[in-house]
Amino acid sequence: MSLLEEVVLDLERHSAQEGWDSAPRLYALVRSTELRRAEPDLADQLGLPPDADTLAALEQPALPERDGVESALASIAWPEAVEGCALVMERVVLPPEVEDDIPEDEAEAAEFAATHPGREDVRMVVGVLRDGNRHSALRLRRHDSDDEVLTGPDLVPALAEALAATFEPDEPAEG
Repeated sequence: MSLLEEVVLDLERHSAQEGWDSAPRLYALVRSTELRRAEPDLADQLGLPPDADTLAALEQPALPERDGVESALASIAWPEAVEGCALVMERVVLPPEVEDDIPEDEAEAAEFAATHPGREDVRMVVGVLRDGNRHSALRLRRHDSDDEVLTGPDLVPALAEALAATFEPDEPAEG
């Protein structure tokens, strides 16, 4: 199992212990060896063994709720010491056959999704590394069990792309 897979599954298990209906949480992923070198006191607080080479997940400040996660991600740039990032978030998923029935108005659409009998609550944990590696874990509320967590590199491709974009250098404006 890769370091990224380990940290994604650890974040998923931690989120499962906290329960459902949580706000999105963003984590910087830093090599434990780099963290120990740069911030030895923090590494000790996190309980990182001196000789471990893992990815430490450092929770970031809460994402702004008003503009949405995708907008918040578009404004993030990581320092070089950050090797990757991970996002834990919940979404309501509706059956594809009701897509045309979803109201255009955002508030009406939210109410429609919240009350639809075919809705499925999903917790997504998506991690990406600067080198392009990705891994995801999905837990359905209806199948809320550790042995029913789905995992793989491409389960939430749009979210993985948005996270990967936080590592792309800003393009200077042409003018």
